[in-house]
Amino acid sequence: MNLMRSISDGNYPWTGMMFGLTISSVWYWCSDQVIVQRALAAKNLSHAKGGCILAGYLKVLPLYLLVFPGMIARILFPNEVGCADPDVCYKLCGSRSGCTNIAYPWLVLELMPHAARGLMMAVMMSALMSSLTSIFNSSSTIFTVDIWTRIRKNASEMEQLIVGRLFVIILVVVGILWIPVIQASKGSELFVYIQSITSYLAPPVCAVYVLAIFWKRINEPGAFWALMVGLVVGLIRFAWEFSYSSPACGEEDTRPNIITNMHYLHFGILLFFITAIVAVVVSLLTKPIADKHLHRLTFWTRYSEEDRIDISEVEESNDVKHDTQPHTERNGTKETDQLSHSTKLPWWKQVINFVCGIKTEEEQAQEPVLTQDEIRELEKKGNDISESTRAKWIGNINAIILMTAAAFLWGFYA
Repeated sequence: MNLMRSISDGNYPWTGMMFGLTISSVWYWCSDQVIVQRALAAKNLSHAKGGCILAGYLKVLPLYLLVFPGMIARILFPNEVGCADPDVCYKLCGSRSGCTNIAYPWLVLELMPHAARGLMMAVMMSALMSSLTSIFNSSSTIFTVDIWTRIRKNASEMEQLIVGRLFVIILVVVGILWIPVIQASKGSELFVYIQSITSYLAPPVCAVYVLAIFWKRINEPGAFWALMVGLVVGLIRFAWEFSYSSPACGEEDTRPNIITNMHYLHFGILLFFITAIVAVVVSLLTKPIADKHLHRLTFWTRYSEEDRIDISEVEESNDVKHDTQPHTERNGTKETDQLSHSTKLPWWKQVINFVCGIKTEEEQAQEPVLTQDEIRELEKKGNDISESTRAKWIGNINAIILMTAAAFLWGFYA
């Protein structure tokens, strides 16, 4: 096994592994909704850092739990997993490009005793379900909060809850319909497919995130147009590449050179710089964000104690001055909700509310109402990133140990 391969290697070039994967990793660890939601659920900054460090330790295990067993399966089952004969692969897994996706289940079914087989399959299904539920929850949250509330500015909590759950159903249907595309792509290697999709879609988000953290001059138009350009470029490469089927084992690859010779990790590096350039140019050509809106939002102002004026609140107040209709609609919606809950609901509506987790007016009235002082105190506590000396040292030492272990593993298997 060699992690540092030639720059022209078709599988894992060292430039792509060092720089391309770094871009994808920054997106995953710092801005992916699945990770961000868990970090925001932490009690304080020390707990958030500790959780990320623990996850980093656990990320070392797949090398021994997944990669090595995959190599073993390729040696033990060369015809089934190694794809020595395309016809055998097609009979086994329905693909002539290889059956690497069944390597781990094949090991479990062929080598483990009967009792352990069921246990391992249950573990694999549980891990899959956990990952899917996290993705569905994060995706529905993004759609409901960031997209649906812009379409329906006065949407009630009940409406947002129903929309979020319906969106999850749509995602499940789309995921099922997308399975044939995955089977026909990237030589039927699921891991490579995931990494390639990440390299086509994640670099724009990573570029905007890094610029927003370290450069206060970037603004909303710069970030928006950079993301749009990056999305279009990434989708063009995505559609272009997946419009061709991967060649079967032993067959010549007749796809265009830009697809076969430009590795997806190298494309991720290029896309990162394209997005960054667009963000910088557009930001410099448009109005900057005032400093009063940036306190504790950049790396350089993270310890600022000045009051930050939320720019979205300023924009909403400007909209209200020009249009008083939303306020009227909001009151109408509230009155309608109160009217609908003032009478006893039919039993079938009560069942739907119970299944969907919709609270009645009586249940909402029993919830404590926070005063303005309590809300300010909670905001102040949420903005506090101070750490105790002990927790800070424990976190930093473990971070250094983790980075040292990762560097050692890279060097050992290089």
